[in-house]
Amino acid sequence: MAYKIGDECISCGSCAGTCPVEAISEGESHYEISEDTCVECGACAAGCPVGAIVAP
Repeated sequence: MAYKIGDECISCGSCAGTCPVEAISEGESHYEISEDTCVECGACAAGCPVGAIVAP
């Protein structure tokens, strides 16, 4: 299961810059993680300044 980005996301893009497999893209209301691409490394969660990303 992929990491998830919650509604706390402020759309700053920090997570997208840390993802080694480019699984994160800007969605309609906030950034989103592709379940098919995510390798569950946790880099995005560590790079999120508001703690909006949760582990699977």
